[in-house]
Order: sequence, then C-alpha cells, then structure tokens
Amino acid sequence: MPPEPVSAGAHSPDNVDPPIVQLPAGWTFAALIAGFGAGWLLSDSAAAAPLQAITGPIGNLWLSALQMTIIPLVASLLVTGITGMVATARAGATARRTLLAFWAVLTGGTLAAAFLTPILLEVFPIPASAGQALLAGAAPPGEVPGIGSFVESLVTPNVVAAAADTAMLPLIVFFVALAFALTRLAPVRRTPLIELFAGLGDAMLVVIGWVLWLAPVGVLALAVGVGLRSGGGALAALAHYILLVSSLGGIVMAAAYVLARLGGGLPIGRFARAVLPAQTVALSTQSSLASLPAMLGTCRALGLRETSGDFVLPLAVALFRATGPAMNLAVAIYVADLAGITLTPLTMAVGVLVALVTTVGSVSLPGAVSFVTAIGPIAIAMGIPVEPLALLVAVEMVPDLMRTVGNVTMDVAVTSYVDRSGGDR
Repeated sequence: MPPEPVSAGAHSPDNVDPPIVQLPAGWTFAALIAGFGAGWLLSDSAAAAPLQAITGPIGNLWLSALQMTIIPLVASLLVTGITGMVATARAGATARRTLLAFWAVLTGGTLAAAFLTPILLEVFPIPASAGQALLAGAAPPGEVPGIGSFVESLVTPNVVAAAADTAMLPLIVFFVALAFALTRLAPVRRTPLIELFAGLGDAMLVVIGWVLWLAPVGVLALAVGVGLRSGGGALAALAHYILLVSSLGGIVMAAAYVLARLGGGLPIGRFARAVLPAQTVALSTQSSLASLPAMLGTCRALGLRETSGDFVLPLAVALFRATGPAMNLAVAIYVADLAGITLTPLTMAVGVLVALVTTVGSVSLPGAVSFVTAIGPIAIAMGIPVEPLALLVAVEMVPDLMRTVGNVTMDVAVTSYVDRSGGDR
C-alpha cells in the first residue's frame, strides 16, 4: 500500500493542498546504491547483456513519465505564482518592499551561481571516468544558436507545436505574458481562469507523486545500467555533485549573515545565536513551513517588531526560496560540464533568466518535486540533457538539507532588513 499523502503546499484553490504520494527519500537512495552495486558485480558476467535489456526500458519508461509532467506543471505554477505575487504587491508599500528584497536576493544568488559554479568545476573537476557513465542515453548537444536565432525563438506562432517540441523558452514567455494579462481582467473573469490553472497544477502534482512513488524502481533500473558501464565509479561523481551543489547553497546562506548585518543592523554573532534554533528545526524537518514557529521566535529574540515577522515570514515561506535558483542553476551547469557542453554567455544568461522565472512556481513543494519542475526547464532551455537528472534526484535529499537551512536563515535575514527599512525598532 502507498504511504500516507504528503502535502504539496502548492497554489491551489480554497487553500486545499493536493496530496503528493511519496516514499521516504531513503528508499530511492537505497535503490540507487543497490543498482550501482548490482551492475558493478555483474558487469563482466554473462548476465550483463540480458540485465541491460530488461532494466534499460524500465528506466527509460520511468524517465519519460517524469519528463511528461514538466510542461503542464510549470505552466500552471507560473500562472498561479505570478498572479499571486502581483496580488501581494498591490497590498501596500511593505509588501512591495518585501518582494523587492526577495527578488534582489534571488537575483544576486543566481548570478553568483552563474559565475562561481564554472570556477569551482575548473578547480575541482568532475571525475572523468565516473562522470561519463551518468550520461549514457543522453541526446548529443545541439548546435548553439546565434543571438538572432535566439531572439526569434522567444516568441512562437504555435504554442502547441512549441510544447510538442519541448521549446521551453517560448512557452515560458507565453505563460508569463498570460499570467500578467490575467491580472488585468476583472475578478469575475480572472478568478475562474486562475482556478483552472491551479486545478491543473494540483492534478499534475498528484501525477508526479505517483511517478515519484515508483522512483525506487526507476532509479534502480537506471542505476543498474550505470553500474554495468562504470562499476562503482559513478558514486564518486555523485559525491562530487553533492558537495559542489551544496556549496552554492552555503554561499547563499553566508550572504544571509551579511544581509542581517548590513541590512538589518544586527551583529553577526547575535544573529547567528538567535537563528540557530530555527536552523536546527530546518535540519530535522527539511521544511521551511515547519520551521515557521521557530523563525518567529528568532525574530522576537532579535527584537524585531511582531508585525514584521508576522507579515514577512509567512510570505517568505509561501513565495521565497533563497537557495532555489542558485542551486538549480548550479545543477544545470554541472550536467553541462558532465556532458562536455561549452556554455556561452548567451546560454548562461538564458539559464539565469529561466532559473529566476521558474522559482515562482517551485516554492512550497517537496524537494524531489521542486527538483524536477525547476531544474528540468532550465536544462531544456539551455540545451542540456535531462537524463542525468533522473539519477541526481535520488541524492537530492542531501543538498535539500542545505536548501532548507539556507532558506530559513535568509528568511530571517530579509525580515530583519524589512523591519529596519520600515522605521526604527
């Protein structure tokens, strides 16, 4: 029997969260290790070819099921997320100041990831022999378009054809424009359309929950193929990946201390001591929402106004993931380096923009779901193969610890900035 549903925390009508059925993340990780081990042990045996013939189609089928939800889910979450943010911005000056602070942090973190990730990969390169095994079955990189072709590709004359071709950039442009257009309609016409997209998103979350419930089977099948080709060497690439991507989250978290000092006027030592209980809850629960009471307590311990914490923190939990676009872009750049793809400045700019836009729809979702919905569009838009993501999602529970702790720390830091910018304490 499937386990009890887990709340998705998505933007759904009537504030009813769709149930996402997920097995514990440890099961998928165990399947990954078991698949590597079985493939490694049988790589030189007569059973290798028959085993690959069986596991290959199973893994590819699960990967296709994972990919089929990306476009409808991203479209629905973009529409509901953008319309929600516009409604928040209309709430008053404090709301607008808070949203500007959110976007300043997100933009700074994403740009830092774009500059620092290639440097880190050059200083600490991916283990070559192990890394190539993760790319088996991935489509070869396509031709890099020129600036003229890129500009032309931003608008499609046929949205259905763009979806069929998985042309992510024109689809994002279309749905962002649609979301802003909806905000200009009268409520009687706007609300049913937003609820339609919210319902579509909720349904897709249920579907992706079913797919993720089968993750141990799909990951096991994919990992067996990798083990047959590379033995246990791919584990070195995964360990390297975890450390590098987590370091980008650590950089964003370190920036939170700087923001608390410069923007919030708080001594770093005092801020660090006060935020520690909230970080502890974040580590144990891997949930910003579950850390909300502890974050409110941190704001009171820092002497922030109750009105600041009571307004900014729930808004941050609903709309803001400080580490999200930075770590998501780092994953895409990592896979590009894995595939030997040279990222031009134009391609990197596309990745930055898509990472920032898709963060609107990736908040308040379980780590595995947000991994698929946020990184998939970035990789597709940048011309990076998505096949390795199916294995990387199996180890997402480790970087997700850094994501949650970094998000909670930055939430409190932004609250201190908004509190100070709103007047003397």
